[in-house]
Parts: sequence; C-alpha cells; structure tokens
Amino acid sequence: MLDNLTQRLSRVVKTMRGQARLTESNTQEMMREVRMALLEADVSLPVVRDFVSRVREQALGTEVAESLNPGQALVGIVHKELTALMGGDLGAEAAELSLATQPPAIILMAGLQGAGKTTTTGKLARWLVQGNHEQNGRKSGKKKVLVVSADVYRPAAIDQLETVAGQAGVDFFPSTSSQTPTQIAAAAHEHAKRHHYDVLIVDTAGRLGIDQAMMDEIRGLHEQLNPIETLFVVDAMQGQDAVNVAQAFGEALPLTGVVLTKLDGDARGGAALSVRHVTGKPLKFVGVSEKLDGIEAFDPERMAQRVLGMGDIVSLVEQAQRNIDVSEAEKMAKRLKSGRKFDLNDFRDQLLQVKKMGDMGSLLEKLPAQFAQAAGQMQGAQADKQLRRTEGILNSMTPLERSRPELLKASRKRRIATGAGVSVQEVNRLLTQFTQMQGMMKKMKKGGMAKMMRTMGGMRGMGGGFGPFGR
Repeated sequence: MLDNLTQRLSRVVKTMRGQARLTESNTQEMMREVRMALLEADVSLPVVRDFVSRVREQALGTEVAESLNPGQALVGIVHKELTALMGGDLGAEAAELSLATQPPAIILMAGLQGAGKTTTTGKLARWLVQGNHEQNGRKSGKKKVLVVSADVYRPAAIDQLETVAGQAGVDFFPSTSSQTPTQIAAAAHEHAKRHHYDVLIVDTAGRLGIDQAMMDEIRGLHEQLNPIETLFVVDAMQGQDAVNVAQAFGEALPLTGVVLTKLDGDARGGAALSVRHVTGKPLKFVGVSEKLDGIEAFDPERMAQRVLGMGDIVSLVEQAQRNIDVSEAEKMAKRLKSGRKFDLNDFRDQLLQVKKMGDMGSLLEKLPAQFAQAAGQMQGAQADKQLRRTEGILNSMTPLERSRPELLKASRKRRIATGAGVSVQEVNRLLTQFTQMQGMMKKMKKGGMAKMMRTMGGMRGMGGGFGPFGR
C-alpha cells in the first residue's frame, strides 16, 4: 500500500540532500515531485493542491538547523502535514471508538456492497471481545459484543455474518430476509439490553451504487437506533470513487468515523490520504489483511511514518504482544540457557510463533524501508507462501529427524521433499538456514551480539533472507 508514493518521496529526499539550504527554486522543483507522487497514488486533486500549498509555505519559511540537511528538514515538514491530512490535527481521542453511553453502545456500519462491511463487522467485534478498545488512551477491558445483520437483500448476507461471527468467537443475533431492517434492529436492540451486552454492531445493506432507497433506509435505521458510532466502510482499492462515495454518505448520515478496508491490496491507496479530508471525519480503523485479526486502530502519525519509509515499530511491537505466547518464549529461553542444543523442533516452534503474528504483508509494511529490503525484499504474499512451504517441510520430518538433523541424508531428504511437495534443493536450503540460526543461538547464549549481527549480515548476503523468510 502506497509503495510508489514512499519510493517517490524517498527519491525527493535523496535529491535534496546535496542542497545547502531550502530555496524557492529547489523547493519548487521538490514540490513538483511531491505533487506527481500524490497524484499517481490516486490522491484527489483538491487534497493534493491543499497539501502541496501547505508544505511549500512551511518549507520556504523554515530555517534548516545545523544538525539537519534540507532533505531531512523536508521529511519533517511532509511528515507533519501528512499526519495532519490523515486526522492528526483532530487529536488522539478523535480516532478512538467511543463507547461512552448507556449499554449497549450501538455501532452502525454503512457503505457500498463489496466494501467489506460484513467482514469488518466480525473483525471489529473480535477486536472488542479481545479487549483492544481504548478510551482516553487507556484500555477499557474486554467487551461482551452482539452482532446482527439488517441486510435482507443480498443472498446469504445473514448467513455470511453468522459464519464470520462464529469464526470471530462473538455472539450472533439471528434474523431472516422476511423481516424488515427496522424490525431486525429493534429485536436485536431489545435482546442486547435484556442480556446485558456492552456493544451491539449492526451490519446494514449495501448497494452496487448510491441510490435514494438505500440512503432513506439507513437514515431511518440511524434515527431508530441513535448509534454512538456510525462508521463508513470504504474500499481502499476504489481510488477516486471511494472519495465520492464517502462524500455522499457524509451528506446523508452524521458519520462519526471511517474504516478503510483492503489496505493490503495492490491499489495506489490515495483514499487513505483523501477520505478524511473530504468527509471531515477521522479514520478510525484500517483493514490490513483478510484474516479476522487483520484490523488496526488507525494512527495518523504512524501511517505518515510508513508512507515516508520510517516504518511503524510501535504497531509491530503491539502486534507481537497480542499474538506471541510469552510462556512459550520463556520456555525456549530457559531451554537454551540450560545448554540444550537448538534443534528443528525449536525452529518449527519459532515458525509457528511468527505465523501467529498474522499476515506477513502487514508485518513487512511496518518495518523501516531499509530493514524491509534487508528482510529478503519479498512481497507479503510471497513471505506467507514461503512460511507455509517451510512449515510443510518441517512437518514432513519425523520428531526424531527434527531433534537430530544430522540424520537427514539423501534418502530421507528425498522422502521429506516428496511429502512437502517441494524440491530437494529447498530442503537443503532450509537446513542451511537452520544451521546458521543454530550458530546465532549459540552466540546469543554467549552474549556475542556483535557476532550474531555479522552472522545475520552473512545470511542476507546469501540472498536467502532470515530463517523461515528465505526465498
């Protein structure tokens, strides 16, 4: 997402490094590049004009500190304005999901068909059930959540939400296509009150395009339910259309926030920079993968850092904390300290821990640009595929073979390759990477961090990436 924009802005910064200071001449040239980068990313023209104007004004009035070069000064200005463009000027609390009302807090989901409303409903419910919600910067605890579908038009829409709710581990309120949306909403609300639910999420019907009947229906639901949050769900891959649809919904409904889905797609992603500016409403969540844990609370400053190739280490750490089994990690550390040799069973355990962290595309996106390149220069989909292949090879081995890799001679390797559906060369490559990782573990045990980093550099030089991420 926004890879092209990141690359273009990086080139602008490199060009500016050779300049002694920011002048009207080099700033004009620089802003032409920034404008082209934004337009190619499908950011709407009015947003580009406004953004470029603000950056130019600040750049020309900026004294470059002795410790900075003009390129670094430019990054600071662009980072500040990108953050403001995506909602940073609204304050941190504006992007929080508000549940400050008499339970159940009602969340109404709006948007066109195909934008991902139903999946987002399940993701958001799971996110709340797991206790990820924050109010005023503090975790508010796990929530009891009920979801209901008021989409009586799309075939199997109700069944789809029931399936998603089951996968997400949240309660589903049954409804039928013979009921009206208002009847469904009223029954679900009464059930949620009677059974003391904290949150009720109502998934509404979408259309292939904006029409009056759709707007009248969702406006009526809004008046009936008086939701604390009305979230507009929009597909990042729609580009300019996403902005137009957001504007139409914003005029018809008192939206409280936007959810941008499919941010892991191959779209140019300009909607992320445009929607908030057009609607005046904060981006509250982004969908970063198809998996049910593929939703993140939106942080404009962190997203600006990603766009500028700085990465988002804070989100990466939070993702690890949510998914990594701390007790398993502690057991591994104790085993290594005890002097027990690191084997392929341990290697497989580490691989499973990495898989728990979620989609590799979203993980790699959060690394600073130079580290993302060092991590094998792979696309997220490729990394996920390689993880699965590596897991297949390890699972094709017997427990004895994993504990004693020295047993793996030619005949055993052929059997493992056949079982995993890969070539013998791939099995050999995995064993080579494992041997390197064994060496790293020894150095870590002895405290030789500098040696370990040199080993990692050597692994990169082989073109294989790190451990299970090798190509």
